Amino acid sequence: MKNNNFAEIVFGRRSIRFFDGTVKISRQEMLEMIDKAVTAPSSVNMQPWRFIVVDSAEGKEKLSPLVRSNQLQNKTSAAMVVVFGDLACYEYGEKIYNKAVAQGKMSADVRDKQLASILPFYQNMGKEEMTSIVKIDASLAAMQFMLVARSYGYDTNAIGGFKADQLAEVFELDEQRYVPVMIIAVGKAKEVGYDSVRLDAHQITDFK
Repeated sequence: MKNNNFAEIVFGRRSIRFFDGTVKISRQEMLEMIDKAVTAPSSVNMQPWRFIVVDSAEGKEKLSPLVRSNQLQNKTSAAMVVVFGDLACYEYGEKIYNKAVAQGKMSADVRDKQLASILPFYQNMGKEEMTSIVKIDASLAAMQFMLVARSYGYDTNAIGGFKADQLAEVFELDEQRYVPVMIIAVGKAKEVGYDSVRLDAHQITDFK
């Protein structure tokens, strides 16, 4: 990593809309950043986040009609990372838990007991409840990606303004399975970004 200064990474983060269009991010480096981002927590470790990295001219052209007022980010960023939640994430359950056993992080007995409980529970869950879970989990990974990107010397912009009902289809995903969560523009900043304000903790916090 290029920067391990926690305070600078977190508190120096800004939402960047104008990027240096000449700066590209290699696909290997992008995969490294995503590998670090997905150390984020998820419910029963089902890891429902899925990523489409739109880094080609053709991909950005497909994305352009769907990002509404976020055209500048789409045009100038090194990539637009489209984050989906997978409603059938439990299909990877055995692979995830087998990997934990292979790495000595879980016993085979614990794996079997966990899967016997978790998989039927997820398989029988209603779509609305599952959508809520995968959106929360994928958002945790998305935030972590933005911080990891800063540690690599890049900046980001989290985008919620897009045509969600068309996003999966445009990238040839099953729209009944993959739920759009957000789009993250990533690249080298061409602007400083606004220094925004936040409500103080005492205004938004109660102790009981």
